[in-house]
Amino acid sequence: MDSLNIHIKAAIEGKQQAYKYLLDKYWDDVYRFQKSRINNQYDAEDITVQTFAKAFDHLKQYNPKYDFKNWLLMMSKQVYIDYQRKKKHQFVSIKEENDVFLLPDKKLSAEDKMILEQNLLQLKQAINRLKPHYKEVIELRYFHDLSYKEIAERIGEPLNNVKIKLLRAKKLLSELLKNK
Repeated sequence: MDSLNIHIKAAIEGKQQAYKYLLDKYWDDVYRFQKSRINNQYDAEDITVQTFAKAFDHLKQYNPKYDFKNWLLMMSKQVYIDYQRKKKHQFVSIKEENDVFLLPDKKLSAEDKMILEQNLLQLKQAINRLKPHYKEVIELRYFHDLSYKEIAERIGEPLNNVKIKLLRAKKLLSELLKNK
């Protein structure tokens, strides 16, 4: 069994060093793949994190007959497609003489505002239930819009630790919100 498959097997068994190895080995490939599609560093990083989270959740389904990097990039492509679907806004058309312009409809109904406020409250409550080190990276990333590198500098930890903490924090947050 080659080194990669040993690490994949170890990751399936829940060994953190194996996750770290896979993240270190393939982060740049997945990030470059997303950066070529999205011209926004923060979104590319987020999709890369989501890709690894999804890959680690589905690692048992990986077939060693296939190239792991290609499997990971195909998964990343699917995460990107999901991201694009979620990003779509409703548009309002504005006519100006013979031209029609489509602009995002930013108006929310009273009901939409209430639902948004309830969801935000639930999210804040779930974040407050996280361990402090997970809460900190979530807040720095999503409420202060810091890059992974800026977070690493702020908390004085290596960049890869920040990536792994964010992966775990998002997974824990997702579980907390599902169990609400």
